Amino acid sequence: MNTETNTRIALVGIVLDTTESVDELNHLLSQYGQYIVGRMGIPYRKKNISIISIALDAPNDIISALSGKLGMLPGVNSKTIYAKTK
Repeated sequence: MNTETNTRIALVGIVLDTTESVDELNHLLSQYGQYIVGRMGIPYRKKNISIISIALDAPNDIISALSGKLGMLPGVNSKTIYAKTK
């Protein structure tokens, strides 16, 4: 977990609807691993998708960079929400 004072808490929700980008997604998340507080992945076999949630504690520019890179991956839909913390 990052202990910098200028960090934000964010949750990134990811829906992966193809296996095409799995390796690239995992590599990207490992690159940002120092900022990841927790990760949960759920394979939803009935709909043939994977649902992943990533909790982050990172500077805003890091969160934005990760979100942007996720959005460029084929078959990946993601949204980022920020916690209202002081």
